[in-house]
Amino acid sequence: MDKEFLDQLLSLGQKLSPAAATSLRIALIVVMAWVALAFSHKLIRTFRIYISRSMQDGEQVQRAATLGRVFRYAASVIITLVAGVLVLAELGVSVAPILGAAGVVGVAVGFGAQSLVKDYFSGFFLLLENQIRLGDVVEAGGKSGMVEELTLRYVRMRNYDGHVHFVPNGSISSVTNMTRGFAQAVIDVGVAYRENVDQALDVMRTVGAELRADPVFAPKILDDVEIVGVDSWGDSAVILRCRFKVVAIEQWTVRREYLRRVKHAFDAAAIEIPFPHLTVYPGQAKDGSSPPLRLSMEGATQHPGGTQ
Repeated sequence: MDKEFLDQLLSLGQKLSPAAATSLRIALIVVMAWVALAFSHKLIRTFRIYISRSMQDGEQVQRAATLGRVFRYAASVIITLVAGVLVLAELGVSVAPILGAAGVVGVAVGFGAQSLVKDYFSGFFLLLENQIRLGDVVEAGGKSGMVEELTLRYVRMRNYDGHVHFVPNGSISSVTNMTRGFAQAVIDVGVAYRENVDQALDVMRTVGAELRADPVFAPKILDDVEIVGVDSWGDSAVILRCRFKVVAIEQWTVRREYLRRVKHAFDAAAIEIPFPHLTVYPGQAKDGSSPPLRLSMEGATQHPGGTQ
């Protein structure tokens, strides 16, 4: 049956005019290219899903998704180029001179598009070395945010304010990945110099234990709070530091909740959290004395000479 169908196609092609036969072959090439694109995309997607089912680590699943996107893009480029060359051959355009000229033009363009080539090479190694994946929160190329798209050309990130950054891969010299494996929620708390440091550290330790026992935050915290101790002496406060080992991307949530609870605990224990103070004087008399500031019921400032 297949042989008969092919024979019918050949006989039909012999009956058609050269222009019609050429048009038919071009249409056949376009259809075959479309089928190849659809088949390759479906094959890559199916293989990615099959591989992802055997992966227990969410990071590996993200990497597989990222590589799948890159492979689909590469397959599209290759199939399109091959189809274009075949169409040109059917139109009677000699491909060999075009390829030779393309080589010369490619060298010339290469000098002017070094940054573009650098972007593609850098993007390839970013994917190969698994430095960045979709969903990661990273700092790269002077920008930071959650990775929404990763191609061989650029990295698209969205920061907390909703701003979208497109960073060319060639401009990325170093990558800070803040959500790889696990994270540390580092927290600094300032107390007044007159406070008992050991008491403040005990309160921080107690709050950390309560936070980890909370059923809402327990899945996000991987270990007990680590009380580092006195980190530095500030201008108006003693800086105490602690940290939590947490699930990736949860460090900011845990930090905010811990600071909220520490504020309530310090208030209950009468531990002062210092803040800058400003003392205002209305001026000095010649004898060096300074008249006091008195506030009326209406909030106006009272001076010895009257109300202002």
